[in-house]
Amino acid sequence: MDFAFDARTEELRAKLLAFMDEYVYPAEAVAEEQRAALASPWDTPAVVEELKAEARGQGLWNLFLPDAEYGAGLTNLQYAPLAEITGRSPQLAPTVTNCAAPDTGNMEVLTQFGDEQQKKQWLEPLLAGEIRSAFAMTEPEVASSDATNITTRIERSTNGTDGTDDYVITGRKWYISGAMNPDCKIFIVMGKTDPDGEDIRRQQSMVLVPRDTPGVTVKRAMKVFGYEDHYHGGHAEVIFDHARVPVTNLIGEEGGGFAIAQARLGPGRIHHCMRLIGMAERAIELMCRRAVSRDAFGKALAQQGVVHNWIADARVTVEQLRLLVLKTAWLMDTVGNRGAHAEIQAIKIATPRAVVDIIDRAIQLHGAGGVSQDFPLAELYAGARTLMIADGPDEVHQRSLARRELKKYL
Repeated sequence: MDFAFDARTEELRAKLLAFMDEYVYPAEAVAEEQRAALASPWDTPAVVEELKAEARGQGLWNLFLPDAEYGAGLTNLQYAPLAEITGRSPQLAPTVTNCAAPDTGNMEVLTQFGDEQQKKQWLEPLLAGEIRSAFAMTEPEVASSDATNITTRIERSTNGTDGTDDYVITGRKWYISGAMNPDCKIFIVMGKTDPDGEDIRRQQSMVLVPRDTPGVTVKRAMKVFGYEDHYHGGHAEVIFDHARVPVTNLIGEEGGGFAIAQARLGPGRIHHCMRLIGMAERAIELMCRRAVSRDAFGKALAQQGVVHNWIADARVTVEQLRLLVLKTAWLMDTVGNRGAHAEIQAIKIATPRAVVDIIDRAIQLHGAGGVSQDFPLAELYAGARTLMIADGPDEVHQRSLARRELKKYL
């Protein structure tokens, strides 16, 4: 295994680091000021569109897509250090480089499983950053940690107007990321087309549902630790009340929804972990700056033994996590997502919980400032802690990983 950065990665890292210093970090406060003056908190601040144009002009665009026809054509190993850099400003940097969830996963789904019409109608404007999208799977009335539990129905029905076949979608979803953004034009909805099928992993399908479809209601924004997460378009409760779409809106085949979801979530999980390392690095930077600038009990915080322990432990932890993430990225490139399944689970378990701990120490070092809006730490904490649930809670991954280990001894 060789994790050294190649020439292209080094070039993109240098450009992205400069972009962050010159444009992104200064824009964080500007974006908040502009948002306060907007008619709706879900509208996009002007500075975000300006940054998107700058990033695209610099070639820092769609870096996540390994398919060179649609994206930058980078391997997971090449993309990992770039995603880490954007994770240092998780509200702005992924969005302005068109590398933000859930759009990234939705673009990957359309790239791999969409037909030509679906790609033209939805993938192309997503790649151009002209629209946003949402992925509707989680439901409030079932344990969504088990995706086979979903109850949303996707039923085939003849259209009485012209005699063509449609799908009728009925169900309730929540924490649908991106759905509050007015630029969100399309939902990828997972539901059951064959609820009584013998194979519980062949009961589900995915369909494309335009936001303006009659019967689709974006009911409310769901808060996450009190945050509405405006930059990612929020997390909405969405009602599908007999929403009707053509059968041509089916992605892939009937019964293929569970497999598509797994294909989508694998890269998504590693992308989150890559960005989490960047979040940890920013927390360490803030911790160190605070430690050398504040005195307590007659000496600088940087001279306090407990602070030494926090900083040293954080550095060791980040270096360990980065190596595990890079190994996972390398495996995904060399043996595929299935071959890297155990490592994907391992990083999904290890990274959020460790980064939560690092950010928690940084908050503690900042005192009251750490929980305030004057520093990004509280929002970083909320984002990192949420990832112990999102894309499968830790316990589900622990269960699967333990079973994989135990098989060796049975």
